[in-house]
Amino acid sequence: MNTLLGAQRRNTELGLLLMAGVLTAGAYTLAGLGRSASLPANLVPFLLIILGLLAVAHVATRRLAPSADGILLPLAGLLNGVGYVFIARLDSDLAGLQAMWTALGVGAFVATLLVVRRARDIERLRYTFALAGCALLLMPLLPGIGRNINGARLWVRLGALTFQPGELAKIALCIFFASYLVEKQPLLAMGTRKVAGVWVPNVRHFGPIVLAWAFSLVVMFWERDLGSSLLFFALFITLLWVATARGAYLGIGGVMFAGGAYIAWSVFDHVKTRISILADPWSVATGAGYQTVQALFAFAAGGLTGTNIGQGSPQRIPAVSTDFIFAAIGEELGLLGTVAVLVAFLLMVGAGLRIAMRVESPFEKLLATGLTAIIGLQTFIILGGVTRLVPLTGITLPFVSYGGSSLVSNYILLALLLRISDDHHERAGA
Repeated sequence: MNTLLGAQRRNTELGLLLMAGVLTAGAYTLAGLGRSASLPANLVPFLLIILGLLAVAHVATRRLAPSADGILLPLAGLLNGVGYVFIARLDSDLAGLQAMWTALGVGAFVATLLVVRRARDIERLRYTFALAGCALLLMPLLPGIGRNINGARLWVRLGALTFQPGELAKIALCIFFASYLVEKQPLLAMGTRKVAGVWVPNVRHFGPIVLAWAFSLVVMFWERDLGSSLLFFALFITLLWVATARGAYLGIGGVMFAGGAYIAWSVFDHVKTRISILADPWSVATGAGYQTVQALFAFAAGGLTGTNIGQGSPQRIPAVSTDFIFAAIGEELGLLGTVAVLVAFLLMVGAGLRIAMRVESPFEKLLATGLTAIIGLQTFIILGGVTRLVPLTGITLPFVSYGGSSLVSNYILLALLLRISDDHHERAGA
């Protein structure tokens, strides 16, 4: 019975992957027609490479995680494909690099499934992952290898390779948070003393919250990146809330982050600038608010159905391949295209939360929740920044934006989710 259901999931996955490959190839064809009114000369090789990478990921899943969820990989492949089409349409040099990073991401996906044969095996390595995560998070601050780009010190350069170690740190810290909270859950969920008529935990058990707050402030102050700081802290507070079912932690976390954000607004000019752009980008439309204003023009030009791929002018936005790729999609695919991308992310988050709800192991439940929260929070933060819902930050749109570190880490994250799903179905026999 288990083998039959696993085969059905893999066959469904294969069909959806073929559909994602065809849609990606179709979009690539439209991009070529939009630019030069002719079919791209490399259309066939492009199609073979796309289908080849998807096939490698599918075969690895079929062999190494045969009972895993059948929706996550096709959704990731579709988002990756759409992002690549727009990067290729905007910058051919970046397209070549993104293709290389996609291949490395698929390789990391396969390697993760090979190395992590059972998700619960990594639970006992909690402090190893904690040290690795902290080291990766603080690595850009090291003299000599740390690099400051666009006002944020998030990059490390080792020879010819430049990457963001924070992208891998988020996965390592997620594993540590999930493992630690499983161990301390009874102490954090139950009060040991009464304060104003309310049972509260012992003060020493708030140490992890203070530590997470401190690290988020390190990212905010010294690396000057509000988006990553918000992502790390929100991840921990979300896991703490899920583990203890105590809403008070959400309030405490919100107050602590608001305090840190206020201090950052008081100290750093670039934080003040981003807040002013959120409030009124038109007053600085030729300066700091230029990208935001051009993104708003792009969304307006796209209308309902878009100008068609290759027919718009998203290249007017300086960071269109990274921070503002959603604006390019909005201009050339319109409201329908942006809604389709949002639906894909919602389906991915829904599939991840479904995995978290079904597993019995507390560690796997929290880990699946945390990994899914990373995708959801990161998507919300960057899309909120592009559409002026929250201050603009420099994080990437998962699987879509240009960025090698992000792409590789997200494929590792995806493999861990599939491993958790496969373990659950194997144990349940369904």
